[in-house]
Amino acid sequence: MMAYDKPLPALDGDNAPHWAGARARELRVQRCDDCSLLRFPAARYCSSCLSEKSQWVTMSGRGEVWSHCTFHRVYFKGFEQDMPYMVVLVKLDEGPMLYSNVVRVRPEDVQIGMRVKALFDDVTDQVTLVKFEPE
Repeated sequence: MMAYDKPLPALDGDNAPHWAGARARELRVQRCDDCSLLRFPAARYCSSCLSEKSQWVTMSGRGEVWSHCTFHRVYFKGFEQDMPYMVVLVKLDEGPMLYSNVVRVRPEDVQIGMRVKALFDDVTDQVTLVKFEPE
C-alpha cells in the first residue's frame, strides 16, 4: 500500500465504532435507545431526548448529495495532486448527514439531489474511509 499523506481520523475516540464499521464495509451511526434518533458524529447525549443510552447500527449506505463545495486551495499538502477536489454533505436515506467525497464522477457533474451509495477506501492498513459514488 502506498504511503497516505492526508489527514487521518482518530480511531480510538467516540467514533471508533464508526471506523471499525468502515473496516468491515459497513456504514455505522449511533441510534438512541430511548427515542431512536439516528446521529453522527457520536455524542454522549441524544440531542432529541438527552438520553445517554445508544448503540451503533448499520445504515444502507445510500443517500443523496445535500450540499457540495469544491476546494481550489491547498490546505493540506497531501491534497495537492487532487486539486481541485470536492467535499460533499450526504444525507443518508435513514436521515443522518455526513461529510465525505464523491468519487468516480467529474466534479462538475455532481449536483444537489444526486443519488449516491457508499464505498469503502482502504487508505492505510488500519484506516478505511467512507466515500460515495453515483448510484
